[in-house]
Amino acid sequence: MNRIDCFIPYVNEEQVAVTLANLNNESEVARVMPIPASSFKSTASMREVASKAEAPFVLLYTKTTDLSFGKFSLERFLAVAEDTSASMIYSDHIKEIGGERVFAPVIDCQTGALRDDFDFGSVLVFRTSALKEAVSRMDVDYEYAGLYDLRLKVSQKGSLVHLSEFLYYEIETDTRKSGEKLFDYVDPKNRAVQIEMERACTSHLKDIGGYLEPVFKDVSFDEGDFAYEASVVIPCKNRVRTIGDALASALGQKTSFKYNVIVVDDNSTDGTVDVIKSFLDDPKLIYIAQDKSYHAIGGNWNAALHHPDCGRFAIQLDSDDVYYDENTVQKFVDAFYAQRCAMVVGTYRMTDFNLNTLPPGIIDHREWTPENGRNNALRINGLGAPRGFYVPMLRKINFPTTKYGEDYAVGLRVSREYQIGRIYDVVYNCRRWEDNSDASLDIGKVNANNLYKDRLRTWELLARIEMNKKKQK
Repeated sequence: MNRIDCFIPYVNEEQVAVTLANLNNESEVARVMPIPASSFKSTASMREVASKAEAPFVLLYTKTTDLSFGKFSLERFLAVAEDTSASMIYSDHIKEIGGERVFAPVIDCQTGALRDDFDFGSVLVFRTSALKEAVSRMDVDYEYAGLYDLRLKVSQKGSLVHLSEFLYYEIETDTRKSGEKLFDYVDPKNRAVQIEMERACTSHLKDIGGYLEPVFKDVSFDEGDFAYEASVVIPCKNRVRTIGDALASALGQKTSFKYNVIVVDDNSTDGTVDVIKSFLDDPKLIYIAQDKSYHAIGGNWNAALHHPDCGRFAIQLDSDDVYYDENTVQKFVDAFYAQRCAMVVGTYRMTDFNLNTLPPGIIDHREWTPENGRNNALRINGLGAPRGFYVPMLRKINFPTTKYGEDYAVGLRVSREYQIGRIYDVVYNCRRWEDNSDASLDIGKVNANNLYKDRLRTWELLARIEMNKKKQK
């Protein structure tokens, strides 16, 4: 009994009243202590928790809304924590949204699940000894990344266990669609937060042997014999409403070299093929019709890359987006030669279907630095757009045959060995609209997408750790 000390974010007496009463009614709770909500995730607050915690376990509640537990749920937390010797445990839960309750499952935290926005839910239960040990190794004072730093350090010496049972109720106030939340991590207003998160993650990578020094393989652009300097690659399926815009944008580029446009249609049934064929009088257009086997976006990219008329550089254009102007392809090729990189990532503008700017506006991924971009890539959920690739290099790697995360997988793999170049001019309009593939996903699909990207990060992190071990030998 009384095996857990609870720490909750405090705004005022009214805000904590319900949560405080609910926790005090739990037989396992020893004490409930407030931490100012404004600094709850800071290093200073983590040190305060470590200094005040006396019970065998610590509960951190990370929201300022009301929290309640199901019957015997807190006991269940502690029982599984003891059975598994977990250093931290978290669970599925139930969210109250507008008076309705919906199930909110979360996913397992893998070795490579380094996203600072990983969804653990709002209740984190730590073994007190593990928490105190992790806090004792904190040597940087973060204003925003203290809690993130804590869970990274805890994971270095113990397990983070996902209890896949719905054990508590929390109130959800962020009711935006999935597509509206995707870009929070690159919103310019969060820049100070991102700098701290990058620093904490980089420190963690150094601790576990996954950090890579800024030393890269040289790139020579004389490999292979190419009739075209560049190819715009457009994979598509059932995009009758947008493929014409994409093709017009790609075919209207102005360049000082020969380029072509390779559109790969994956068995569209909505009239997309008819639109593509209406552009075939332009000799720059190459049309690939896929067979009936499974390809997804990654497989469609591979079909374009291995086409005999693919150019030396392949530049991405999604079938529902358009380039910012007629100079995008030229800027990419110029960037390849100027920066001597195997991959180049541009800057894009978020728009609606009619090209009106949407928040957060321009996405330039300035967190990508030549010195640390390849390490920070393991923390963030994307590398930016559009992307361009040196084709001889990419033909050795290829895309995974998947329709989500295929570009991120390739970016991680490239960054393991090669420098990735950047263009900070806006070169792309990323259109978010009601039929966009990730505009409004249910929680199951969001979880599946996040689980896959975490797997990509895990595989890449393990490869980097092994590579570092070989270098040390």
